[in-house]
Amino acid sequence: MSNSKHVTLNVTGMTCAACSSRIEKVLNKMDDVDAKVNLATEKASIDYDSDNIKLDAITDKIGNLGYGVEYDEAEFDITGMTCAACSSRIEKVLNKTDGVSNAAVNLTTESAVIEYNSSVVTEKDLMDKVGNLGYEAKPKQSSEENGTRKEQELTRMKWKVIISALLSAPLLVTMLDHLFGINLPGIFMNPWFQLAFATPVQFILGWQFYVGAYKNLKNFNANMDVLVVMGTSAAFIYSLYGTYSWMTGATMHPHLYFETSAIIITLILFGKYLETRAKSNTTGAIKELLNLQAKEARVIRDGVEQMVPAEAVMKGDHLIVKPGEKFPVDAVVVKGRTSVDESMITGESIPIEKEAGINVIGSTVNQNGTVEVEATKVGKETALQSIIKVVEEAQGKKAPIQRMADIISGYFVPIVIVIAIVTFLVWFFLASPGNFEPALVASISVLVIACPCALGLATPTSIMVGTGKGAENGILFKGGEHLEKTHALNTIIMDKTGTITKGKPEVTDFTGDADTLRLLASAEKGSEHPLAQAIVGYATENDISMVDVEDFSAIPGRGIEAVIEGRQVLVGTRRLMVENNLNTDHLEDSMTQFEHEGKTAMIIAADNQIKGVVAVQDTVKDSAKEAIKALHDQGLEVVMLTGDNTRTAAAIARQVNIDTVIAEVLPEEKASHVKRMQDEGKIVAMVGDGVNDAPALATADIGIAIGTGTEVAIEAADITILGGELTLIPRAINLSHKTIRNIKQNLFWAFAYNAAGIPIAALGFLAPWVAGAAMAFSSVSVVTNSLRLKRAKI
Repeated sequence: MSNSKHVTLNVTGMTCAACSSRIEKVLNKMDDVDAKVNLATEKASIDYDSDNIKLDAITDKIGNLGYGVEYDEAEFDITGMTCAACSSRIEKVLNKTDGVSNAAVNLTTESAVIEYNSSVVTEKDLMDKVGNLGYEAKPKQSSEENGTRKEQELTRMKWKVIISALLSAPLLVTMLDHLFGINLPGIFMNPWFQLAFATPVQFILGWQFYVGAYKNLKNFNANMDVLVVMGTSAAFIYSLYGTYSWMTGATMHPHLYFETSAIIITLILFGKYLETRAKSNTTGAIKELLNLQAKEARVIRDGVEQMVPAEAVMKGDHLIVKPGEKFPVDAVVVKGRTSVDESMITGESIPIEKEAGINVIGSTVNQNGTVEVEATKVGKETALQSIIKVVEEAQGKKAPIQRMADIISGYFVPIVIVIAIVTFLVWFFLASPGNFEPALVASISVLVIACPCALGLATPTSIMVGTGKGAENGILFKGGEHLEKTHALNTIIMDKTGTITKGKPEVTDFTGDADTLRLLASAEKGSEHPLAQAIVGYATENDISMVDVEDFSAIPGRGIEAVIEGRQVLVGTRRLMVENNLNTDHLEDSMTQFEHEGKTAMIIAADNQIKGVVAVQDTVKDSAKEAIKALHDQGLEVVMLTGDNTRTAAAIARQVNIDTVIAEVLPEEKASHVKRMQDEGKIVAMVGDGVNDAPALATADIGIAIGTGTEVAIEAADITILGGELTLIPRAINLSHKTIRNIKQNLFWAFAYNAAGIPIAALGFLAPWVAGAAMAFSSVSVVTNSLRLKRAKI
């Protein structure tokens, strides 16, 4: 190989030696590729000729075989971007870098999220790539640090605007003379006077545009800075020529445009200031979440209580939290009893009782008792920090609807420059032959009215406000693509236990003697399933002593099998009993009655004999009926998918008005039911809370995890509903609809503004300073429209 490179890829999805062998065989059939795939380490060691083949072709080949490649992820803060052409250029270069799987650059957040292979390219290489383009990339700072930096930047921008406005004010007066023929003191019309005020605006306050233009042109790229520099420099240089003619006596009344260049720069600086200030408001949700954090903690160290900053708390520390104070970190109660207001995390307004052994969430409020707690999660591990991280990542990711704007932004500036040149030539040779000034004015107007910024800001600002609005209401979108796709849903599949129902069932009926209850509770005590916990609680209430289980196995979708004191115990469905050659016909009437009432009935057998039946009922969540009605009102089909028996599932469905029920589904079958509906052309969301829902959540177009559920389910989902309030699901869909409508409004006005503004400017109907003002405020209008989402009712 002439230019051999080595790479190690993390391959996901392999289950046996046949998988690794298959991947290795296919890769080695590619020209200039030598691959070895290790099943145990789940890695592919590959040597390839980078002159003849790209790494993307290799990873695509692995993907086509049905496996995945796992990448590292880096987040950077990027400074120096001024418009969508900048972010589009950086993103394009990064995505062409060998070893980079995907790069998304967000103009609004001034950040980049990059998936890359660290054995091919390093974070330093990526930062150098950005640096070579004339921008600066640094590892992402915390939200607090970023907020401070942006506040300082905003203050600096404000002073630049003030100074520029003060210097431009005397020049604005000369414009009034041009427009209205006002007789001004001669000093205002003196070329030296105008030059003295215009020069610092053009070359000191406006120097940032020259720097940006130089960096872009050096890399054969063009952005908004190039348009501003070309337009204002043309006006300034022509005015210098007029001043020279006046000095030499060639003309007594030179045509000067110093006021044009200075006022354009002032207006654009002002527009950028307003835009930056408005953009900072789009991150208001994160600021509000950060403000929820406790600032100090009362820690017991060496037997003494002492106040320390919350960030100084370490895992294992014991803390005292008094009534009215916030829990500084996630912890477990070790002493005392209280009630806690968890509404800021879960949305549940009723305080939750806490006692020894029960977990508390950092930043929630201790209501009425002093407790001692032990820190279990600190710093970035806490629930609140996890929520902030999800929101930040969502705001940094792009929605598919942005692709069109990005493509256009990449070609926008060169096209505008061509239009400006054509405008000049048409005016000079055809519209007003030999007349330089109208040609110059028209071409300057074209240059300064064109604004790629509005296109670049149209989508990300709406996504930022939308995801922030969701977070404030207990809805966590994991990315802009999920916020966008949610509005297209037409089918909602819901798990039953823990989703539609509370997931805290109680035993309502038991037929059997004390020995049967003892065997039943002993068999179930090792299980974390809600039904098992209900049975154990029932046995405890009846003073039944449980014994250790000698052997235990769960049979998915059927029940459990255990060996207790040498006796075989079965607990589960009719199917489980039939498979073990036990006749359940005599129980059919009672089982049917229980199931018709919405109860989950389980048969108990021991020593190859039926011993009794236990019926457990899980009550429907208070919000379930209202939520499902709202989903129906939105035109969505709602389906219940459960492992429970048909009669019980149907009874629950009747209570909440669900028409379609798919019952007696094994956990591994849930994903296939989702896939079947997708194959029918439906756009499907899966709502679940358990480990067994994770495959279905991942398969669905949108996975919605109930925040009271397991971490596995939440990790697999695209949206997390905090606290388990089902009415947040239709609200999430409504928020998606309003966000997409807001994005479309932004894109329409951004396109319409440029489509109308450029021809008007080319025809000579806009003075350059008016065009500059229009350019400056086009971006502000887009961001302002996005901020309307903050007030939207969902």
